[in-house]
Amino acid sequence: MSFETAPLDFRTLPEAEMRRRAHDFYEEMRTRRTVRDFSDTPVPREIVERAILTAGTAPSGANHQPWHFTVLGKGPLRRRLREAAEAEERAFYEEKASEEWLDALAPLGTDANKPFLETAPWVIAVFAQRRGGIEPGEQRKNYYVSESVGIACGLLLASLHHAGLATLTHTPNPMGFLSEICGRPEHEKPYMLVVAGYPGDGARVPAHALRKKPLEQISDFR
Repeated sequence: MSFETAPLDFRTLPEAEMRRRAHDFYEEMRTRRTVRDFSDTPVPREIVERAILTAGTAPSGANHQPWHFTVLGKGPLRRRLREAAEAEERAFYEEKASEEWLDALAPLGTDANKPFLETAPWVIAVFAQRRGGIEPGEQRKNYYVSESVGIACGLLLASLHHAGLATLTHTPNPMGFLSEICGRPEHEKPYMLVVAGYPGDGARVPAHALRKKPLEQISDFR
């Protein structure tokens, strides 16, 4: 099979520099925390744009890039978003969640109240596209959609943290209301909400969230 190629843009680094970069990036990312108390201090739109561009560099099935990011700033849509999300969350905590699930959430102190959906300067709604393609208007089948969008979301969170912002991921279930609020088509599935901004004054995080599994518990080398 014949296909077009392009030169690889890659620079080999000295091992000492590689070790330093790997160490420094870990030290930076290990301070990332999920924040639930946000300030309403404005954040320049350009920072969010660059983070989304970084997310868009993620690998994807057939390079179809099956993601769309709808960015909601302050305004009436954010009130609708909070009301709809909290309605689903109340149903979850009061009716849908099993006791085991609620017990797992208890150390994090979460509940149905989501004020950050209105307070933070930016909320990014991430959508996974079942159909699309690399060219505008294409309606081809997309592949490895969940995997691709999940990687993109990881890069988005890392980029926002690297830029100096606090973040939170929110996944109310179901999220059909998100498609309506954001005006997205039927072939897109709401995937995740990413809240971004500065922490509120005196913001705290659950001590439970500081516990991260050590290397030997999350990996093995053969």
